[in-house]
Amino acid sequence: MAARKVIITCAVTGAIHTPSMSRFLPVSTQEIAEAAIGAAEAGAAVVHLHARDPRDGRPSQDPAHFAPVLEAIKRNSDVVINLTTGGAPHMGVDERLRPVAEFKPELASLNMGSMNFGLFPMLERFKEFEHDWERQALENSRDIVFRNTFADIERILDLGSGNGTRFEYECYDVSHLYNLAHFHDRGLTQGPLFVQSVFGLLGGIGPHPEDVLHMRRTADRLLGDDYTWSVLGAGRHQLPLASMGAAMGSNVRVGLEDSLWLGPGRLAESNAHQVERIRTILESLSLEVATPDEARRLLALKGGDRVGF
Repeated sequence: MAARKVIITCAVTGAIHTPSMSRFLPVSTQEIAEAAIGAAEAGAAVVHLHARDPRDGRPSQDPAHFAPVLEAIKRNSDVVINLTTGGAPHMGVDERLRPVAEFKPELASLNMGSMNFGLFPMLERFKEFEHDWERQALENSRDIVFRNTFADIERILDLGSGNGTRFEYECYDVSHLYNLAHFHDRGLTQGPLFVQSVFGLLGGIGPHPEDVLHMRRTADRLLGDDYTWSVLGAGRHQLPLASMGAAMGSNVRVGLEDSLWLGPGRLAESNAHQVERIRTILESLSLEVATPDEARRLLALKGGDRVGF
């Protein structure tokens, strides 16, 4: 029997971590592009992209900050590019949608419910910040609801339907699976649904193995066989939960967006290092790493020749 193909997604920079937390976090357009290309060379079939303002590293949804990254990746790799519609929790949906509306990617992320999004505990670990916005952003997360209303989600789904973009449905809690099932039952989403279960972020479901099992059981009950599962563990939970998920049949997501670490007290020096580590684990489980074209088939994507960049 052929080995199961596992899609590795690498989220290379995100909007959670700030530049002062790790000198290895990609900030400039060149750094982000090189990180994505390196992750693809290490075995990632999908790279999930945010952009940053290169002047101070703050999250940015300005298409001008995405364009050179996208061009460099497309020129050097056939990896699937997954653009964020989440942006950062303080952004409104108009701002968050700008890159996907502009570039019409094969794949985009979609958060499946409003939630508290607590980043302020990182202030206990990180004390020194180069830029004023970093501490402020972490502190402000005590009093921000990351808005993803039903109307917001419908709007993003409609945009995707219009340009052929499919979604990585990011589910931070069980209620998000119910929201996804609601939209699927209404015919506003099409299978196979790419369900990214997110564990360990304050405000969402926790990182206990029982939480992983509960999310899987709930997804099976609500979505049947019309979804493709992936597991994302935040922080130090990244590799343990990805390994657990892979053993249970999931795809996996790693990257410096989700965790700065390679091991206890050891910063990951690149996104590629995290991809290499999870690839070693997958291959030790006798699983095969999917290529970008295999990921396109598994996720029913439109193809890299039909994007807007």
